Amino acid sequence: MTVVPALYRQRMLEAVASARQALEHADVPVAALVLDASGTVIGAGRNERELRQDPTAHAEILALQAASVATGDWHLTDTTLVVTLEPCAMCAGAILAARVPVVVFGAWDAKAGAAGSVYDLLRDRRMPHRVEVYAGVEKAECAALLLNFFETKRG
Repeated sequence: MTVVPALYRQRMLEAVASARQALEHADVPVAALVLDASGTVIGAGRNERELRQDPTAHAEILALQAASVATGDWHLTDTTLVVTLEPCAMCAGAILAARVPVVVFGAWDAKAGAAGSVYDLLRDRRMPHRVEVYAGVEKAECAALLLNFFETKRG
């Protein structure tokens, strides 16, 4: 069993708190944080597809963009991405393109996950860059938030 650093658990709980804010504009409650090598948040995002009417406005994409602006570089080689839901294929592609070496995620996505459930793009040996993945960090908290959102949405 992989030992998850306490910092990742702490940052995941911060991401969960941020994900709740996506509910204000009827977006799926997912949030992401990009941490620098010291664990400081340098980029944050939450789902804003409904808010922006933009299919690419996923939490991970927005967090990566914010981190790139903060660092002045799209190469995010000394960072960690913390996200409340397993990244989809689009987000996994962006993570790989940005050269993020570590991804920490909470809830599994059995329908569209690309970090170990449906696909495993982040660790695919055919890719030029592979990512260390910490899966299921604070998964009960992350999954409950999503479950409640979809139960409410379905009535």
